[in-house]
This record gives sequence, structure tokens and C-alpha cells, in this order.
Amino acid sequence: MTLRHFITLSILAAIFFMFGCGGVTSSPDPGPAPGPGPGPSPQPGIESLNHIIFMVQENRSFDEYFGMLNAYRQANGMPQDVDGLPPTASNPTLNGKGTVLPFHMISACTEAPSPSWNESHVDFNRKAPTLATATMDGFVTTAARTAIAGGFHDRTGMRAMGFYDSNDLPYYYFIASNFATSDRWFSPVMSRTDPNRMYLLSGTSAGHAYALPPGSPPLANKTIFQLLDENNISWKIYVTNFGPGPLTFLSSFDYFSVHPEKIVAISEYLKDVANGTLPQVAMIEPGYVDGTDEHPAIDPNLPGGDVQAGAKYVASLIDALMKSPSWKDSAFILTYDEFGGFYDHVPPKPAVSPDGIPPQDLLTNDWCTVTRSPGGPTCDFTYTGFRVPLMVVSPFSKKSFVSHTVADYTAILKLIETRFKLPSLTKRDAAQMDMTEFFDFANAPWATPPTTPTQAVTAPCYLDHLP
Repeated sequence: MTLRHFITLSILAAIFFMFGCGGVTSSPDPGPAPGPGPGPSPQPGIESLNHIIFMVQENRSFDEYFGMLNAYRQANGMPQDVDGLPPTASNPTLNGKGTVLPFHMISACTEAPSPSWNESHVDFNRKAPTLATATMDGFVTTAARTAIAGGFHDRTGMRAMGFYDSNDLPYYYFIASNFATSDRWFSPVMSRTDPNRMYLLSGTSAGHAYALPPGSPPLANKTIFQLLDENNISWKIYVTNFGPGPLTFLSSFDYFSVHPEKIVAISEYLKDVANGTLPQVAMIEPGYVDGTDEHPAIDPNLPGGDVQAGAKYVASLIDALMKSPSWKDSAFILTYDEFGGFYDHVPPKPAVSPDGIPPQDLLTNDWCTVTRSPGGPTCDFTYTGFRVPLMVVSPFSKKSFVSHTVADYTAILKLIETRFKLPSLTKRDAAQMDMTEFFDFANAPWATPPTTPTQAVTAPCYLDHLP
């Protein structure tokens, strides 16, 4: 063996001894370096909301119902961040020589002022209804003129300045303060019920400032429910009262005549809630016949629209949802179709025309017509209507939240479109917020619903005097 071979063998033996027989042990091959671990789970989002229910009651302004909300919130240790009735609120009398201040209504019933196109514009600016300058000083004037023309008792128009508080509407004050609300929530158009409900269903009134004339063909505009059908999203409309009149607003559109199976009695809502079989989208039609729609009285001899009776009815629907298996992934949105002619101090806001169609059916004695005061920014569908109450009730509602984001209630359409990834119906709903600011999907603040107060129906109901 040569010296070279001996040295080589000695080195190999030493290596064998060190790594194979003790001394220094070997480590297993670690393999490739581990990659990054799984990231954090995505935060729950709007997909948590599987059932959107909306109900639109009748003819009440924000200040009339919720002008006293800050006092209630203060008494219950909540922030007083609601733009309610200011201490300076007032309106001139019909003759302009006196002043009417807001006052607490004792009667749960009241005669209706008029919220129609002409009257709304006078409410906006008593002396120059077509200007963009909002003086908000015509409410008493239009209520007085309506009473005189209709043979009502309140010919002074004072009823337009009446308001309710938490003693009258404890259920609504509790819901609005504990769940989510808004003090910048408007009806879509400065006019009466009919065009506003057209916006609710379709994002436009197709040029109508008034109801469709008798015998008119229904509108062919696509409704939110047609859009849902096109995308296989389930829906139902639950009707409080079947009978003459209740489905007038649905019959304004072609689409509902071919889907009667999805227009069902309110008893079906209670069954669906209890059984966990709600559709993905539901609308509740108010009690236009039995007076639970909260509409003020339109006949001076027939008291109607008891606000407490209406609130008690709504409470039965919301409470049923809270106590059911459907609560965990639902939202109940309650609002009002328009302001009813009652005072509100916040002016309507500029808005997007839904389709570029100006009013097609103005009357010859309306402001905005050639015979009165043509033109002006409020003479088109480029302004919202007046403020109306809003309550957003859900396990995901932020506690005691008040939105200050300007929106009209075609935002309900935007919420549905956002949740189910649908296109907008018109430029108006496309321009709205999607309402997600009302919700906390990550924490579900009201996963366990609160115990709600009983809505009493004890206030007197009369029309022949105030308050």
C-alpha cells in the first residue's frame, strides 16, 4: 500500500467514525424551506346578509316623528348626534302675519296635509317655489289651503308643525336609537306617494310627478323584482290588506301582473319567518285599508292613520323576526314613502336624474309650468324629496348608529344590487350609497336581539281640534 492510499483510507475512516458511530450525529434532511402559512380568514362581509326585508309606511316627516330623538338618546346614555327639531323652527301663518311653532301632538290621528308636487314646492320656498333657495317656510300655508279646499277642521294649517315623541312612539324611538338610523335620508322625489313608490320599485317614475291617470297602460320599466328574477334571486311581496286599492302601486308596473304567485298575504311572512323560509328579498305592503299604514286622515269625518296602531303593527313584524331562526342573517329596513306635508327643517338635496326624463304630467296651475313660474332647478327630477324616518334593524346593525350621508331610499335598491351583485336599474339608484355603513358584519352587535318595549295604543284619536 502506498503512502497516498494509506492517508486516503485514514481520512475516510475518521469521517466514518465521526458521523456514523457516535461523536457527532447527523440530522435528517430538512427538505425544502416551508412556505408561508395560511393567511388570516377574510372578514365577514355583506354576504352574511341573506334576507333583505323592506317596508315603506305612509306620509311622515323626520322632524314629525324623530325631531325629539336626541332627548330620548340623552336620557338613555347615547350620543345626541341626530339633526332633529331646532329650537328656532317655525313657519309663518297663511296670511304671513303670524308664526306657528312646533308643538307636541296629543291625538294619535291628524288630518292630512298635501304632499303633492305643487304643495311640496311651496313648502320648499313659500314665495319662490321654483328657486334652488330653500326657505322651508310653506308647510303651514299649504296645510291651511288644503284644509280650506277639503273642508277639514284645521284651516290654520297648524297640524303641519305637530310632532310626536318617545312617549307616543316608544317602540320606534327604541328601535331607531338602539339599532341604526339616518338624519339625511330622503324620499326620492318632491311629490306625493305615487311617484315616490315608483322610484322604490324601479328607481324612476318615468317622468311622472303624479299618479298614472286612470286607464293608462302600466309602465314597462324594469323593477327590482324583475331584476331579481333575471338573476335567480328569490323574492316575495307580503300584503297586509288585499282589497280595493292596496295593490295600486304594484299595478303601475307591467311585471307584477304575470307573477301573482309571489304576491301573498302577510300571514305567509309570519310563517316564513318562523320556519326560516324567507326569500332573499321581501317587500311588505302596508295596511292601506285597515289604517295601519300610518297615513294621516284624508276624510275630516273619518279618523284614520293612528300612529300608535301603525307602530304596534310594525312592531309585531319586527319582533317576530327577532324571535325567529331567520334573525341571524336578515335585515329589516323600515322607512316612509314621503313626508306627508309635515314640517321638516332640512331641505331636499340635489340628486341625479334617473333617466333624463323631465316631468311629463305637470298641471297648468302647478309651479314649474309656463303659466306660473317656468324653469328652475327643482322643476326636474334632480332633487330629492323631504326627509323621512329610517330604521335599519338587523343582527349586523351598528349599535346606536346615526348616518349623516345624504341618500334617498333608492339606496335600498343599491343595497340589494350590491349584495347580490346586480347592475343598477337607473342612474338614480346607481348614485346612492350601498347602505353597508349601517352594518358591522364582523361583530354582529345584535346577534342576541334586545327586549323591545311594548307599543301602547292609548292616545286619543280625534280630528276636530288640536293638539
